Amino acid sequence: MNRTLYTLLFHLGLPLVALRLFLRGRKAPAYRQRIAERFACKLPAMRHGGIWVHAVSVGESIAAAPMVRALLKAYPELPITLTCMTPTGSERIKALFADEPRVQHCYLPYDLPWAAGRFLDHVRPRLGIIMETELWPNHIHQCAKRGIPVALANARLSARSARGYGRFARLTRPMLAEMSLVAVQTEVEAERFRSLGAREACVQVTGSIKFDLKIDAQLLPRARELRGQWQAERRPVWIAASTHEGEDALVLQAHRQLLEVHGDALLILVPRHPERFDAVQALCAEQFATVRRSTGQAVSTETRVLLGDTMGELLFLYALADIAFVGGSLVPTGGHNPLEPAALALPVIMGPHVFNFLEISAMLREAGALQSVDDAEGLALAVQRLIELPQDARRVGEAGRAVMQANQGALQRLLEGLGKLMR
Repeated sequence: MNRTLYTLLFHLGLPLVALRLFLRGRKAPAYRQRIAERFACKLPAMRHGGIWVHAVSVGESIAAAPMVRALLKAYPELPITLTCMTPTGSERIKALFADEPRVQHCYLPYDLPWAAGRFLDHVRPRLGIIMETELWPNHIHQCAKRGIPVALANARLSARSARGYGRFARLTRPMLAEMSLVAVQTEVEAERFRSLGAREACVQVTGSIKFDLKIDAQLLPRARELRGQWQAERRPVWIAASTHEGEDALVLQAHRQLLEVHGDALLILVPRHPERFDAVQALCAEQFATVRRSTGQAVSTETRVLLGDTMGELLFLYALADIAFVGGSLVPTGGHNPLEPAALALPVIMGPHVFNFLEISAMLREAGALQSVDDAEGLALAVQRLIELPQDARRVGEAGRAVMQANQGALQRLLEGLGKLMR
């Protein structure tokens, strides 16, 4: 399939796109808003001549934030246009850069040539940066037509994704050949991009910028203060973060098993998607005394579950805990970022499905900083062991922080590559 056929099929699929927006809008009404932006209509006023950064959703927006701040510092005269595809990503961007007037934001239009062209003519960036693996042939081609260099930052490409791209070589090879920089996390991924058509000179191994996570110095003191207010300094507190549908029930099953041994244990449960907050709250309340974080209600000695139903607080919720389970891994979603709890020196537990963070999870596992479990029972036993062996828990947590520190520097390497494109 070439780009012309891809574009034709995309146009034919627009009714399905509209149906998907409608169905998602029933659960999350924000999907019904700003639809015109998805077709490059009614875009907000934008300053021209800056840098365009695309981060598809929440995780990519958080990963992009240190890079965006470094770009703001390096190019003090330029605006930065941040785009995403989801309402949760949009909210995260607005929260992260609420006090930065040079950051402008809208949805990225769908990958149709006329929409991509209209967006680029509206923004007129000097450089485009796409986070991780969100590759759109028409957007990249429209940039190439206008002489706008495009970089893929913090790029990752699993073997499965590479096979998928390989099946559509007539579409993906020209697209990758038009990229000016592919800054990949590992040499294995670099070779995959080269074999798929990325130019040799444009592929650079920079490492993962997720290792360059900076922790606010006030985060841990604030967390200790709140645990003191809850009278929970001595209570075992564990967090299950970024959970998906089908996974919450397994986490609650593990918590019920844990409470048989440690009756005062507190679980902080943080679903990945806000549209699931109410359903997960109902699931928790059926079984346990539950408090919603968004209500501001204090956790009492009777509380057994705190539902993390706020946006932008995940690092703080991690800081409240002693042990972290990273979700999307007991169900076949591929797992979420284990480096956030590792940066806080928390022992990390994940399920068997970690293909989104294969290399990072392997590094943490080899360092003794991450434990893998297969089911709810294994999760309960892993948490119980870490509660009962606090010295082991501290050693595991410190091993994770050491992995973080040893692998930092990717952001600086990425910025050097982007600087060459800006020159």
